Amino acid sequence: MTAQAGGAFPLLSTREARRHLKALRRQIPDAERKAAERAIHAELRRLHVWRPGHRVAVFLGMPDEVDLRPCFDAAWRRGVRLYVPRILSLRRGALAFVPYERESPLRRNWFGIDEPVGTLHRRLGARQLDTILTPLLGFDAQCHRLGMGAGFYDRALRRRLDRHGSFRRPRLIGIAYSVQQVGAIDPNPWDVALDMVVTERGVLRRPAARSGGSKT
Repeated sequence: MTAQAGGAFPLLSTREARRHLKALRRQIPDAERKAAERAIHAELRRLHVWRPGHRVAVFLGMPDEVDLRPCFDAAWRRGVRLYVPRILSLRRGALAFVPYERESPLRRNWFGIDEPVGTLHRRLGARQLDTILTPLLGFDAQCHRLGMGAGFYDRALRRRLDRHGSFRRPRLIGIAYSVQQVGAIDPNPWDVALDMVVTERGVLRRPAARSGGSKT
């Protein structure tokens, strides 16, 4: 896979693209980052992500990722049921989505990401969710996603690649800063496209007539 980092950069290898995008995201000034996050939170409200009774998967971000936590209290008050990804097996690249509540005890996983403990018996598969908000390293105008490279999200969502199935849920929304947009991402056959990407500049929707994928 290659990624073209904006219009002014040559084609990069996957490894080079990830390194480049991590650096760009890390270099966002604090004040600009906070303003961007407020704009992203507002876009999520306009998209009616936080609907009462809906099951919404969020993420407990790594450093430099968009911080969604300021949205959670309002979501809980509205009766939204929040879930977060929890790794089931590193070897198989498997994850499920477990409930995340105000008092959920957390521990760090192998990647340094917080996960709730003691909730595996209440885990859900992707098709049982209404919306999944996913972190990413890069994205393009077709809503292809460049992730960290472990493939967890693509495996969890692989049924969406079945053209004969009726996979209407969940809605897949990538969350990113606009600086993470690249010119083009060449997806693999097993990659799963996002329905849209939300940045501080607005909502980018995947063209309905085209198919594509992501890099997790």
